[in-house]
Amino acid sequence: MDLSIIIVSFNTKKLLKRCLESLPAKAEVIVVDNGSTDGTLEMLKVFKDSKKKMLKVIENKDNLGFAKAVNQGLKQAKGKYLLLLNSDIFAQKNAFEELVDFAEKQPKVGVVGGALLNPNGSSQGSCFYLPSLIRAIKEFWFNGPATLNKYTPSGDQPVEVEAVMGAVFLIPKKVLKQVGFFNENYFMYFEDLDYCRRVRKNGFKVYYLPEAKFIHEHGASGRSIPGQTHRWLVESSKIYHGLMKYYLITAVIWLGQKCRKILKKN
Repeated sequence: MDLSIIIVSFNTKKLLKRCLESLPAKAEVIVVDNGSTDGTLEMLKVFKDSKKKMLKVIENKDNLGFAKAVNQGLKQAKGKYLLLLNSDIFAQKNAFEELVDFAEKQPKVGVVGGALLNPNGSSQGSCFYLPSLIRAIKEFWFNGPATLNKYTPSGDQPVEVEAVMGAVFLIPKKVLKQVGFFNENYFMYFEDLDYCRRVRKNGFKVYYLPEAKFIHEHGASGRSIPGQTHRWLVESSKIYHGLMKYYLITAVIWLGQKCRKILKKN
C-alpha cells in the first residue's frame, strides 16, 4: 500500500494513540504535533520505540493551526496517496484499503472521503455542499433544502459530492502537485471546503466512499477551548466567502431565523 498518513495532533494523547494503533503497518505515518502539553510527545516516543512502525514526528513549539501543520506533513510525505486523518479517528476493518483501491480505479479522483460514524456506531455527517449566498437565501427564506450543514449521502455506493470533511481526506500526490498545498490563511475550519473547491476547479472530482468506515470523536481537539474555536470558525468563514459575502450570508441566515420564530408565534 503506497500510502502516507498525515495526522495533526493537539492535546489528544489518548485518542491519538488509539488512532495510531488502527493504522496499517505498511503505511508511512507522519504526526505533526501543534505544541501539545498533555504528554503527547512522550507517548509518541514510547509508541514509536515499541511498535517500530514507520512513524515520523514533527514537533511544533506552538499551535500553528491545521493548514500549516498539514502542509508540513504533506511536504515530507513520500506515498502515492496522501491521507489526512484526524487524531480522533479510529479506522474500521479494511477502511484504508478501500480508500486506496477506489482511488486507483478513478482517473479523475481529486479527493476521497470515508463514512464517519459516531462512537455508538450511528452515522455522522461526512459531506458538505459548498456554501453560497444563493443556497442560504433558498434555505432560510424559501424553505429550500438544508444545504449548509453536514450530511451523509444515502445508499451504499460511492458517490460524487461537492466536499468531504477533512477528518478523512485522501489526495493522490499527482493532484497535490497540480492543485497545490492547503491555504495557510485558514487557521482551523473551512480548509477542507476550500481545498475541495479548488480540486473541482482544476477538473478533478470529490467522492464519498461509504465502504470505508471510521469512528470519529468529533471536535476532540477544540473541546476545551470552545470560545477560541468559534473565533477560528468565524475568521475562516470570512476568508472562504470574502467579507462582503460573509456578512450578507450571516444577515440572510439571522433574519431568516428571526422571521421563522415570529411566524411560529403567530
